[in-house]
Amino acid sequence: MTSQMLKEACSAAERVAFQLQQEKERFVELGQRLRTTQHSNALTVARGSSDHAASYCAYLIMARVGRIVASLPMSLVTLYKSPLATRDAIAIAISQSGQSPDVIEPIRYFRDGGATTVALVNDATSPLAQAAEWTLPLHAGPELSVAATKSFITSLVAGARLTAHWQNDAEFLANIDALPESLEAATKVDWSKAIDVLAPASRIMVVGRGIGFPVALESALKLKETSAIQAEAFSGAEIKHGPMALIDEGYPLLIFATRGPTQAGMIKLADEMRGRGARVLLAAPDDVAERDLTLPVTKTPDLDPIAAIQAFYVMAANLSAARGMDPDKPRHLSKVTKTN
Repeated sequence: MTSQMLKEACSAAERVAFQLQQEKERFVELGQRLRTTQHSNALTVARGSSDHAASYCAYLIMARVGRIVASLPMSLVTLYKSPLATRDAIAIAISQSGQSPDVIEPIRYFRDGGATTVALVNDATSPLAQAAEWTLPLHAGPELSVAATKSFITSLVAGARLTAHWQNDAEFLANIDALPESLEAATKVDWSKAIDVLAPASRIMVVGRGIGFPVALESALKLKETSAIQAEAFSGAEIKHGPMALIDEGYPLLIFATRGPTQAGMIKLADEMRGRGARVLLAAPDDVAERDLTLPVTKTPDLDPIAAIQAFYVMAANLSAARGMDPDKPRHLSKVTKTN
């Protein structure tokens, strides 16, 4: 039986196409506001998969707009009650449910302090949506599987749209508009080799770098959630600073070598890890001869992580089934997580 997770992941192209037709004027208006307002601080507010989407959004903003973005430790507001300077800040919250108090309270705090607050949220009637000055719905539709897939992908797209309008980059916006076709193609990429390697596995390192690192973070989380594999994500620049001591014969590594300036280093790392006995799954575009898995691409490298995670999700849902598990009902987890 096909899992709800797989169905929802494969519907991402349709949901992204729908999102791209919505709130066009609102995105334009927000872009104009951001370009004409001096922000001394920019930060993201998110948990779990949404925090990985926030990392991708932050990377785009820093790389394309040139503003430094930090991830807010929410406990500074919710528990420590720290006096934070908020007036010249932009705070971007990302959430599927918009229900968690430790995401809602910081946005209220920053808005009350005069910051520009933005919520990228799937539930447009949620408390988070009400708390932010600018609410931009994800339009992922109802997501029934506990494991977030289409809501994560639509979060990535919304973050890319926000960045493109902030930058006022017509070419980047046109590339974003082409994403549904790329996502549809990504659902058909064959990653069965990964299932052969990971079905008996109990541990794995997932490695990425640069704009591909959020994909590694999200992939590791999904391997934990849906297949109960002890998966840890590392930057390709950090793996030699200690994690490499764990590598022994047959240790599985999933390495994302997305296009861009980090790709050559990731391919070199894969070769080195093979030499140390690791069972490497190198995911790279089809022009990389050394690849084990084919990474789908988009119109521009900055959007490639969106297609990459789509291909991974299809594999992850099938891997969970191959391990005799139900990806829709991970043990100990629920769809809405509320933390303070």
